[in-house]
Amino acid sequence: MLRRINATAVLNALRDADGHTATVSDLVVATGLSRPAVTRALTTLAEAGIAEFAGTTEHQIGRPAQRARFRAELGHVAGIDIGPHKVLVMVADLAGNVLAERQVATPPNATGSHLVALLRATLTEVAAEAEVTPTDLWSVAVGTPGIVDHERGEVVLAPSIPGWSTLPVIAELREWLGCPVGIENDVNLAVVAERWCGEAGANLLFVQWGERIGTGMVIDDKPYRGASSAAGELGFIDLVTDLDDEPKPPADGLGAFERLVGAGEILRLGIQRCDSPLRDRLADTGDIAPLFDAALAGDPAALSVVDTIATRFARGLAVQLLIMDPQRVVVGGGVSRAGDVLFDAVRKRLSRLLLVPIDLRVSALGVGNVALGAVRMALDQVEARLTALL
Repeated sequence: MLRRINATAVLNALRDADGHTATVSDLVVATGLSRPAVTRALTTLAEAGIAEFAGTTEHQIGRPAQRARFRAELGHVAGIDIGPHKVLVMVADLAGNVLAERQVATPPNATGSHLVALLRATLTEVAAEAEVTPTDLWSVAVGTPGIVDHERGEVVLAPSIPGWSTLPVIAELREWLGCPVGIENDVNLAVVAERWCGEAGANLLFVQWGERIGTGMVIDDKPYRGASSAAGELGFIDLVTDLDDEPKPPADGLGAFERLVGAGEILRLGIQRCDSPLRDRLADTGDIAPLFDAALAGDPAALSVVDTIATRFARGLAVQLLIMDPQRVVVGGGVSRAGDVLFDAVRKRLSRLLLVPIDLRVSALGVGNVALGAVRMALDQVEARLTALL
């Protein structure tokens, strides 16, 4: 038992080391174990095929220090981001290096069953590009919109994908792949990615801003999901219904705040206010990027859309910031590509609504943040299999 505990500690330190290589001395410092204990643990890892000795450290006086390397190529994992508009699949090695990825658009009005078929086809293609088969994968994690029941591994509510919450997706994937398959809310996985590769802090609010809007929270360095895993649904805050009126239930699956500032509303305002040829381009492509390009170039109509959206977004975001008081806000999702022309306006308006300044940043991870967080979740699920090899 002690041998396995020591080997696990050394393995974790080796995986966390820069380049996933380290000397015995490095591992002694990282683990607090004695040099003989680290050496025995490395021998155990090498015999199990998990690590190997990778030469010596050059330019060193005296006896050269031998380096050990974590064999990340030993297995592979997949991270999947599935939503109403796209499926994004990444396949990575056991060090988290993404070897292949692909994003495909979902057909209009796709149902849950259509997405399952698209997911399977895309995963097969990406695995082949990484030179593995889907059944070779050690672990898979799926990011999904909606509320997830973690005990059952099921989606309880997903208004943006008709029929998705009624499908036994995880059970089907486990039967097909023969490996652990986890599922998590997409925004929560985006937070995982920020903590792993981004600019997270001990108290973080992550906002995923696209057609839909959701937030993930880290409080005192711990993810917070709420009693029903429904915390952070910023998109359903109602800023438009008069206080004495009965709120109208969402008829299109979008929350009240999503209808105010989501990508669809940004596109609608752009088409309504802008002149040709920008208006025609927005209408033909449905892409809001040219709107923000025009605003950056000083187009008055485009700037008026930015002003409206920034004002609305700041009003809704301020509600959550006043309650949570995070150290930092990171914004990801499709709208985050707008850049400073939008977010400088948001920062300006937030400063008038908050009691203390806030550090608001745009995510550096791009639209792949959910899939990247799923890769991290899949890697966490691999721990039991690695330990079983010892």
